Amino acid sequence: MSEPTNQRDVRLGKLQAMRERGDDPFARTGYERTHAAAELQECFDDLQGQTVAVAGRLTAVREHGKSAFADLADESGGVQLFMRQNTLGEERFAHFLDLDIGDIVGVRGTLMKTRSGEASVEATEFTLLAKALRPLPEKFHGLRDPEIRYRQRYLDLIVNRHAHEILAKRSRMIARLRRALAERGFMEFQTPILQPIYGGAHAVPFTTHHNALDMTLYLRIAPELYLKRLLVGGFEKVYEIGPCFRNEGVDARHNPEFTLLEAYQAYGDWQDMMALMEGLVGELAAEVCGGAGFTYRGHEIDVTPPFERIKLLDAVRDATGVDFAALDTDEEAREACAGLDLADAEADNWGALLDKCFDRYVQPELIQPTFVIEYPTRVSPLAKHMPDRPELAYRFELFIGTEEMGNAFSELNDPIDQRRRFEQQAAAREAGDDEAHPLDEDFVTALEHGMPPAGGMGMGVDRLAMVLLDAPNMREVLAFPLLKTREGD
Repeated sequence: MSEPTNQRDVRLGKLQAMRERGDDPFARTGYERTHAAAELQECFDDLQGQTVAVAGRLTAVREHGKSAFADLADESGGVQLFMRQNTLGEERFAHFLDLDIGDIVGVRGTLMKTRSGEASVEATEFTLLAKALRPLPEKFHGLRDPEIRYRQRYLDLIVNRHAHEILAKRSRMIARLRRALAERGFMEFQTPILQPIYGGAHAVPFTTHHNALDMTLYLRIAPELYLKRLLVGGFEKVYEIGPCFRNEGVDARHNPEFTLLEAYQAYGDWQDMMALMEGLVGELAAEVCGGAGFTYRGHEIDVTPPFERIKLLDAVRDATGVDFAALDTDEEAREACAGLDLADAEADNWGALLDKCFDRYVQPELIQPTFVIEYPTRVSPLAKHMPDRPELAYRFELFIGTEEMGNAFSELNDPIDQRRRFEQQAAAREAGDDEAHPLDEDFVTALEHGMPPAGGMGMGVDRLAMVLLDAPNMREVLAFPLLKTREGD
């Protein structure tokens, strides 16, 4: 079964020969399997000697005269096939040897053990279910290049079992997330992805145009403002897990399209959101890691509640010596930060400098799960401020393994205060802040009809999966990460 140089042409020739003899593999409409490959391994003692049927991709063939061994892989794992000329007949045995690595076959036979003790299916018949017209890459050499792995993800998943397992665990994680929220009484909704006014986060949106309505629309950066409208409408526990889009750079921790969980609880507050996050993270860790402890980038992490809590401004002051609470203007902040190692900070405003100080000097130390609390109101346009300290908001962010997992707060439900903050954001936009929050008149109108006090949270599903599964970058937990188009594609 060695592959000639022009492998695709040779495989096309084999397909043509099959069709000429009246055997078209692409005409098959299905195949009735009795077991997955892993079941044959796990339940061998109960199934030994029985007739079984499996289906999957040929990943190896080893010819031994009038017999052959082959490896078949399906979603669950793999099993060895034992093919004998005496059982299949000379013609069918020759047809099997004419198959190629990558072909998808169905095999029926008896489950047995070889002399080496390996569980195998001794085939009595086989069916070619799909002909692979292109060869697979070399398992250990052809897919080390990340460019190939992510651009042709299907090949990566065929030959890289670890990549396959990561995406399977991510799927289990999201399923468990939905169950956990349902068990807590939350209802799932789908809110618009195309929005006339984007909101819910500080980010630059993707812009598109609806021809029939002749209107500009934006891919949502967050579902927040629509979920809050549901609170106004009388629903008390709502959430959404879905794609969001932000027109930002692509790196190990960011993808312009990402999956976000947002949940809102009427009559709750930020403390309820902390408890919710602690509970969800713990349950997801148990689902995909087997418990509260796991390793991420060499760090042993334990997500057993309660998580540590630190105050944002105190942490930045202790790490940098800059007390942002004592700084009122952008110019004062720039002067105070002049001696720090901050990139491209000469024109940054107060909030941007605070973020950069935190990112550079505090975040790298947040390995164990930590809630960073009490964000300034001036950088929290949708959060309720503290009555005794109006300069601070009931807002926190969660960090695990130095990675930001989510953002949450006691939701602002005062329509007059909300309008004032939107106007402040509009002024920041006019001053050059492209990520400032736009004014959403309809949302303010909704608040004027009365929204109950509520707690809300957003959590990045991709980022959390990256940490729980110890992935080196976010692309590993995305089925199809965004890549720059190559010339000629």
